[in-house]
Amino acid sequence: QLQIAESGGGLVQPGGSLRLVCAASGFPLDYYALGWFRQAPGKERELISCINNSGVMKNYADSVKGRFSISRDNAKNTWYLEMNDLKPEDSGVYYCAADHGLFSQCPEWDMDYWGKGILVTVSS
Repeated sequence: QLQIAESGGGLVQPGGSLRLVCAASGFPLDYYALGWFRQAPGKERELISCINNSGVMKNYADSVKGRFSISRDNAKNTWYLEMNDLKPEDSGVYYCAADHGLFSQCPEWDMDYWGKGILVTVSS
């Protein structure tokens, strides 16, 4: 089986932190760029962060720069999104996704594998 799945979502207070985890099964991540996407209520899904296959390049949406951090652990076939100083506008369904390619910057249209999504709610 080739699939990925998110975990770590839930309800958190504004200003709090949460770490999302994506675990891949059935394939190694070595040649994949890995991303996190978010779909807020009433909005289109957008790329939040991307890390390339080597882990050297990391990109973040302007709205989360300085607050979120993406990382990967190829040995564990997992990647992470550390979210800090969470705001209500960070609420939404978060998706992890993987894109096979050495030069990928996680374009949504080209992602090869998607998780089912996990809900993050930031509310007091």
